[in-house]
Formats: sequence, C-alpha cells, structure tokens
Amino acid sequence: MKTEIMMAMNDQDVPTEMPSAPIRKQSLGDIEAQAARIAAMMSAIRSTMLSPTSAKKAPSVSAAQLALMCGVDKSKIAYRLSRGGLPEGQMAGNRREWTMEEARVWVRDLRASHMRPMDAAGTTITVANFKGGVAKTTTAVTLAQGMSMRGHRVLLLDLDPQGSATTLFGVLPDAEVEQEHTALPLFSGAEEDLSYAIRPSYWPGIDIVCAAPLLFGAEFALPARQTRDAGFEFWRCLDRGLDQARSDYDVIVIDTPPALSYVTINALMAADGVLMPLPPSALDFASSAQFWDLFSDLCNQLILSRGQDKTFEFIDVLLSRVESADAASSVVRQWVMQGYGDKVLPIEIPKTAVAATASAEFGTVFDLPRGAMNAKTFSRARDAYDRMCELIEQQVQAVWAGQRVNAGG
Repeated sequence: MKTEIMMAMNDQDVPTEMPSAPIRKQSLGDIEAQAARIAAMMSAIRSTMLSPTSAKKAPSVSAAQLALMCGVDKSKIAYRLSRGGLPEGQMAGNRREWTMEEARVWVRDLRASHMRPMDAAGTTITVANFKGGVAKTTTAVTLAQGMSMRGHRVLLLDLDPQGSATTLFGVLPDAEVEQEHTALPLFSGAEEDLSYAIRPSYWPGIDIVCAAPLLFGAEFALPARQTRDAGFEFWRCLDRGLDQARSDYDVIVIDTPPALSYVTINALMAADGVLMPLPPSALDFASSAQFWDLFSDLCNQLILSRGQDKTFEFIDVLLSRVESADAASSVVRQWVMQGYGDKVLPIEIPKTAVAATASAEFGTVFDLPRGAMNAKTFSRARDAYDRMCELIEQQVQAVWAGQRVNAGG
C-alpha cells in the first residue's frame, strides 16, 4: 500500500530536491497553483487508497475476538456453535472466522440485555473541540465502530466540511459526495428530516451522512434563514431533523468542525451527551477553556434569554494523544483533572505508532487486523478505545433507563 501511495505521489511530478534558488515572494496565483497541485496529489493518493479495487472492508474476527465482543468466555462460543442457530463463520486454515456482520448477530444475541429498549430513543453523542489535531474525528469514528461491535445500530453524522470522517469510511468527499448526501439541504430548509442523506457504510451496523466542502454553505444558509424568519431557531434545526433517526438508531455520533460555528452549535443542541477529546498540552487545555466559555455565552444569548434550557445527560472529557514519557503532559493532565473533575473519563488514549499507521491508511485502530503490528503496541491502543466505548455505552444505557423511568416503563 505504501508503494502505491508513493507511485501516486510521483505521478504528480513532486520535486525530490529542495530548490537552490533564493526564496521569492508568493503571489495569490502562486498560492492557487500550490493548492491545485496539493489537491491533485491528495486526489491521486485517496483514489489509490480508496479505489473500487481496494474498497474498504470491515475486518473478520476470530473465536477469541468474538468472545471479547460478546463479553463471554471462549468456551461459550464453542457451546453456542454446537447448538446452532447463530452464524457458523468460515474456516480460515485451522481456525474459524466470522465476518463483522456475522459477529454482530452473535453480539446482539448474547448481549441482548444491553440493547436499546423498544420504548427508548436513540442517544445522540456530539464529539466536539475548538481545536484541530486533537483526534476528534478518530474518536468519533472509533466510537461509532466500537458501539457497532457491541451490537448497536449506529448513525455517524459528519458535519465537518473537510470530510475527514467521510474519508475514513472510504468515501471521497470531493468526488463521491453530492449536496443531497450531506446535511446541507436540512440546514438550508430544502428538507425537514435528515433521512434523505443516510447511506450504508462498509462497516456493518453503521450508516453515514457524509460531508464535503460544499457543507460550508450551511454557515451562510442558517443565518440567512434566521434573518428572513424571526421565529426560526437556527440552533434547533439539526435537533428536529434527527427525530426519525432517534427511532431508527440506537446511537447517533456527530463529528463536528474544529470551531464553534453555526453547524457545531446545532450539533451541541441536538446532543444528549458531549465527548471532548483533549490532549494534555497547555495550548489544548487553554483552547478547551475558550470553547466552554464561548459556548456558555451563546447558550445565555440563544436559550436562557428566551426562557428555555438545555440539559446534557453527560459531558465527557477524553485525554487523547497521551505520551506517558512526556513530563510536561503529566502537569497538564493534573490541570485537566482539576478543571474538569469527574467529567474526565478514567481512560487515556495513548499516542502510538498503531494510530499513525491506521491514519496513514485512512482507517482507525479497529480497521487494523490483530497481528498487523507489534502485539503489545496494538493491544495498548486497541484496549484503550475498547474501554472508551465501554464507558460511553454504560452512560448511554443509563440514558435509556432514565427515559423508561420518566415514561413510567
């Protein structure tokens, strides 16, 4: 795969040596040419990685992995296999493997008590941070994958015009995403429900609403609608547009732009829970403080001033991209713990070579088959994300239980 990437880059006539000529001033025309050159490179790279001949496919699982997904001992898998009634998988050499779709049948059967009750609504989780480079998209996608592997039906909503989550799902934002595949028609008022944009993904149990650069149009469409109609509440547009999805899906995961934009405000207002990935660095910690300060001000202006309120079932802060050997990060980690208290999840996502490899191949740690890298390094990264999904699933189940109590169920 790395050879294919290099070939794709070489096809773009990328210079192999640093220029020896003096640095010259750069005009807007130069910048435009540079942007076109890099865009062509990325198109070639992504087309090579995500071409129809190398379409993304969810990994298969072994009996041991299936047992972990189901939360049972491996002997229980052998016993249920002997009884029949569940997918038998296929033999790969001397071991049995199941596709992810087959594994989800097992999980939903053996974890039936963990599934969403019929009288509860799907839980919406918005992954947000003011700053880029904090593993926000990776967190959103791994959360969606992890919840799917736990048997839940998941909708991933990509609201970042860069379309990073869309790319991780094997869809090219520039070439394969039209306006009707995104949330833009909902925000512009052409649609009242987001169902029109939902499409299946390569990962069983996950459907997706894609994003592309054209989604930037929402930042103009929403205030324009507010100007035309004083009674229109732009911040509730997405919340109302997800009503049907909350009946169809157990969990809705929203990936947001790295800014407190009109779209991000919609995503936060639609959320039952918020997950903020936060690397333990001073700049990231300061940025997170600005995020909550601005969000609080906006809520006062938009919600409280109108005699309304907004309640989140949970707000989680996830320490991400953690380097255990970095002394400075340990200090900031204490700031995070002191500032956010019990909102900080008791798990840290390590910065590892596994995550870098997965990212380079437009995937996540869940896309990599076990054995793809050093076993200890792989397990460290995989176990951290598994634990994150476990902790969030517990909160989602608490939300469902609360809904049943309130409904008298």
